[in-house]
Amino acid sequence: MIKKRLIFTITMALVWVVVFGEIGYAERIKDIVSVKGVRENQLVGYGLVVGLDGTGDKKGATIQSLVNMLQRMNITVSEGDMRSKNVAAVVVTTMLPPFPKIGTKINANVSAMGDSKSLQGGTLLMTPLRGADGQVYAVAQGALSVGGLSAGGKGTRLTVNHPTVGVVPEGVTIEKEIGFDLANSRDVSLLMDKSDFTTASNVMKVINKHFGADLAYSPDPSSVVVNVPSKYKGRVVDFVNEIEALSVDVDLPAKIVINERTGTVIIGEKVTLSPVAIAHGDLTIEVKEKSAQPVPFAPAPEGETDITVSSKEVALTKVSGATLGEIIEGLNKLGVSPRDLIAILESLKKAGALKADLEIM
Repeated sequence: MIKKRLIFTITMALVWVVVFGEIGYAERIKDIVSVKGVRENQLVGYGLVVGLDGTGDKKGATIQSLVNMLQRMNITVSEGDMRSKNVAAVVVTTMLPPFPKIGTKINANVSAMGDSKSLQGGTLLMTPLRGADGQVYAVAQGALSVGGLSAGGKGTRLTVNHPTVGVVPEGVTIEKEIGFDLANSRDVSLLMDKSDFTTASNVMKVINKHFGADLAYSPDPSSVVVNVPSKYKGRVVDFVNEIEALSVDVDLPAKIVINERTGTVIIGEKVTLSPVAIAHGDLTIEVKEKSAQPVPFAPAPEGETDITVSSKEVALTKVSGATLGEIIEGLNKLGVSPRDLIAILESLKKAGALKADLEIM
């Protein structure tokens, strides 16, 4: 007799992460705000990659694009005379940095948009890059650096990483600047990374205390506006640098973040729990199969299956806590896994005992 034993356990041992920290902690203003107007801008363009080893596009508008390019070079050809296996149509993207200067070089990201198998060994032809306003701000061109490969024959093919995506290192040359006169600005707007009334108020108070004047005010919880004093006229960069170096108390909300896919639970310091009694049990299903060795050339005999369901007896456990340590101590008494903890936290929130926001990813 051959015995097969299959055991399915409902509970899963996953990850439980708890964040410890002080009720309030200090950070540099530079790490929690950004300056209004100092931002990157997306650029995009359509181009051609040539010099491929037979891995180019077989269909699409690549032939038409190639013919149009040659016509602009005073070369007349027909679409029927062209082959595109060594050419691929691509989309070129890059991020225009803040305060771009003409002649500055940045990287270009190149992605195949047709049925090209690989961009390995290709060269990007001159491609104008436009902004959301339709104007050309940069031009891209150069040899591609591809981090993947694709090889094979008619029977099989091996692909490593993404051979249809590449980078042209410093292949973008900025041709137009974006006008933003920071040096002569009368005020500077600091945009909060996370909107919060308390943190915005703290930033305002720290700046006013440091400069000894009411220079800053907060029109809303997402921003703080700072007037530039007369001694910093024309030296706004120095003024912003001095502000960014200041430390400010950051207020943390009472929040629990749950990732149900991985079973990760992150509990913030300000989470509190009203007195409550919890009972949570584990369920185990055990399946046993028995089968006999069949006689040669005979029908397979019917096997036997035994299914056993068992449940642990658990009693009510009182859990409460005004601090993170007390909550952890109480939940640890239950001896539950992170997966069970997620269900318990959701139930506590519905019962009104959990004083925190639940954010499920």
